[in-house]
Parts: sequence; structure tokens; C-alpha cells
Amino acid sequence: MTEIRIRDESIKLGQAMKLCGAVDSGVEAKFAIQDGKVTVNGEICVSRGKKLTSGDTFAYQKESYLIVS
Repeated sequence: MTEIRIRDESIKLGQAMKLCGAVDSGVEAKFAIQDGKVTVNGEICVSRGKKLTSGDTFAYQKESYLIVS
């Protein structure tokens, strides 16, 4: 599991995907999320504006990421 360190209290899912390099652009994140290919804390998430905080996890293309502050 890859850790993603954030400076603020939270980060939007689409932004986190770009920050860790899981996707190259916001558009790519948008389509991956809308297509149900991303899970947050083990459940499919279709909202790219979903706010993630320290301790949250998300997964995309068999890779898992942990948000830490």
C-alpha cells in the first residue's frame, strides 16, 4: 500500500489520484471514478469530489493508497 501525504485536513478523490500518479489527468480520474473502477475504504465510489482524510484508503487498478497527514 502506497502512502499519500497531504498537507491539508482533506483531499478530493480525483486530486489524490493525480497526486499519487494513479492517473495522468483530472479527466482520466473523472472517467475512472464514474465508471465504478475506484473503491474508497473498500466500497465503490462514483463521486470524484469525495473528501478523503487521514486514514482513508482508495484502490484503483489493483493498487492501494493510504491517505496520511
